[in-house]
Amino acid sequence: MSGRARLALCAAAATLMASCALLPLVSTPTWLLQLVPLVAVQTGVGAAARRIPLGRSLTLVAQLLVTVVLLTLVCARQHAIAGLIPGPDTVRYFAELLRQGTDDISRYAIPAPVTDGIRLMLIGGVLLVGLLVDTLAVTFRSAAPAGLPLLALYSVAAGLSDGGADWLWFLVAAAGYLMLLLAEGRDRLAQWGRVFGGAPRLPGAPAAGPLAPVRTGRRIGAAALGVALVLPLALPSLPGGLLESARTGMGVGGGGGRVSAVDPLVALHDNLNSEDARQVLSLRTSTNDLSDLYLRIVSLDEFDGTTWTSARRDYVGVPDRLPLPAGLDEDVRRDTIRTTITAADTYAQESLPMPYPPSRVRVSGRWRYEPVGMTLTGDHGQTTRGERYEVTSLDVEPTAEQLAAAPPPPAALWDQYTKVPSSLPKVVARTAKEITAGSDSHYEEAVKLQDYFAVTGGFQYDTQVEVGQGPRAIANFLEQKEGFCVHFSFAMAAMARTLGIPARVAVGFAPGSPQSDGTVVVNQRDAHAWPELYFEGVGWTRFEPTPTRGTTPSYTQSDTPGSSLPDEALPSRRASSAPSAAASPSESCAGGPRRLKPCDSPSAAVASHHDHDGTDRWVWPLIGVGALLVLVVPLTPLLWRRRRRALRLGGHDRTPQGAAAHTLAAWQELTDSAWDHGIAPDESLTPRKAADRIVRLGRLDPAAGAAVHRVADAVEQVLYAPRPRPAAGTARDVREAVEGLRSVGGAGIRLRALFLPRSSVRVWWAVSARWSALRARAAAARPALRRPSRQHG
Repeated sequence: MSGRARLALCAAAATLMASCALLPLVSTPTWLLQLVPLVAVQTGVGAAARRIPLGRSLTLVAQLLVTVVLLTLVCARQHAIAGLIPGPDTVRYFAELLRQGTDDISRYAIPAPVTDGIRLMLIGGVLLVGLLVDTLAVTFRSAAPAGLPLLALYSVAAGLSDGGADWLWFLVAAAGYLMLLLAEGRDRLAQWGRVFGGAPRLPGAPAAGPLAPVRTGRRIGAAALGVALVLPLALPSLPGGLLESARTGMGVGGGGGRVSAVDPLVALHDNLNSEDARQVLSLRTSTNDLSDLYLRIVSLDEFDGTTWTSARRDYVGVPDRLPLPAGLDEDVRRDTIRTTITAADTYAQESLPMPYPPSRVRVSGRWRYEPVGMTLTGDHGQTTRGERYEVTSLDVEPTAEQLAAAPPPPAALWDQYTKVPSSLPKVVARTAKEITAGSDSHYEEAVKLQDYFAVTGGFQYDTQVEVGQGPRAIANFLEQKEGFCVHFSFAMAAMARTLGIPARVAVGFAPGSPQSDGTVVVNQRDAHAWPELYFEGVGWTRFEPTPTRGTTPSYTQSDTPGSSLPDEALPSRRASSAPSAAASPSESCAGGPRRLKPCDSPSAAVASHHDHDGTDRWVWPLIGVGALLVLVVPLTPLLWRRRRRALRLGGHDRTPQGAAAHTLAAWQELTDSAWDHGIAPDESLTPRKAADRIVRLGRLDPAAGAAVHRVADAVEQVLYAPRPRPAAGTARDVREAVEGLRSVGGAGIRLRALFLPRSSVRVWWAVSARWSALRARAAAARPALRRPSRQHG
């Protein structure tokens, strides 16, 4: 294989390796399997064009045309001439697919389903990056700039993903780029013919390495990759900024960007653990029935088998009028409600509590709107503290008949919201099927699930249960039958998904307590979580599985379907719409006067007393090892320097040879300490000149300068005197000189010398030298395997 063909192959491999960073963004990897042969054809066309040879511009045009034909074949075959040649209809279809893909990206959470629009954007984007990489690295023979499109591809993926395995995809992409640079180095080296490694070798001696520059390039590349992975661990993190906002979910400014919705269970942690039932919200509303006035903060729609979390989505500016919720038909009865809400000065929540579904929000400050969940999140630190806002919302009143007759939901929505991990125990789905056996519709299954948890299943509301972890957590909860609102809502939503019902979990506040002045007070202990199930024609619909908490929706009461009257026979009914001067003794997420604890963590998916699957036996040791590495890696240079200083200035043999070795080691420590403080060593100077230089550049005081010169005199005695006289107190002089260097330098220099000493590079030099010696010995031990020279005399 020629050098240029090898370079083209490496460019294609680097593109595919960088594109692996896009895998976490979508639910299935099938698009990558389709991409591999397309990149291979694109690379092959370029190689053939260069072999003819065509000019650089013609090569690029040929690859571009083939790329368009490939995209047409894969994504728009029905709209092409003869199924292959793109025409006007193909262009229109591509534009429609791009528009659809943009909408899908805004609509779906990560990982999103691979719709036609998203597939075109993935495959087309990677093919475009591959064309740029091939053109720069092979056609124009400049591999270094080819890293820019690879970096752009990785950056887009890293910016959109959750970040859990970004380091792994960076490692894969960086390895592909280094492989591309190495292939280019080999190709350039080969153009000079055979490279000789030095003077002619003696008979029987190992051959000089003709690939020394290649080895050097590999070492530099490996060192750069190691530094890129390790150095961020050793550097202090900077508060704020784009990365921090993406991590914490506080939002980004500008024209909308990707924001991770704040987990309300974390944001309300302090409030939920307060000893007193402090007021957080006060509201006035136009409705007379307060039993269904839930204030929703955010929805949790991603399920990993243990807990539910909120997906990262695109946030936009708050529109003047919000669109109707997804799936709501015109024939479903609804009323318009206006609610004015005032947040307490002590309540700082990043997301805005609102009745669902909202149709208009009037609020001051910096807020962003998430269209899928229909939620508002603060931007640049904006919170609810002291805010007064008005929400116009819909009171949707479906009947049981409408819910029972709901048609199947859209395929994309069904795929996303019925997804359960393979680690979920089989007993969860089996129990769901046993409870709902004989049901004629998904609605009937949902009502049976709600009644099982709230009425017939023997579950007890208890805020003091231990929180379980691991994939068996839901199974343990079903066995123990004790929990609080988070446990019930998480478990019902998971079981609904196993039955094919789209489900998510909403978090916010249950109806508050009416007051004599017509207002409604919502306190900390009204914090609540409930499941929302999707029915086409009605949309996302609230259910209430938590016993004695919240209010049972009227459309789930089989005896009075469609009625809004409360049913006192059901234990989950609690709120009254009649005003009273006293606060309601009932709370939505806490039992009686108990302290509300378990509602404060998103990982509190289900309750358990024991984790029977034993996963903690290996999870916690791995977490401990990871934490130890995070602590040890940044401190490795510091620990190494302390150890080297102790060895150099420690005890030694009381023989002339031992004293001489100790003096040289002390001088080495002195020059390395000066290097750590910014004075690089100069091996061309004598010890006396080097001492003068250290004293001058280090601005040492007379005492420390005298100590440096005493060490230099001792070194000259060892190196040049016919009978060296070992000097006493050399280690003490070195310590005094080092203290002088520390006292003169600023805080930044001292911290750099302590945690990132420049002299620690000697470790890399030593490892590199030993590796080269080891390879030389290995080559000498296998002379029969050495390839004979192709030169002929």
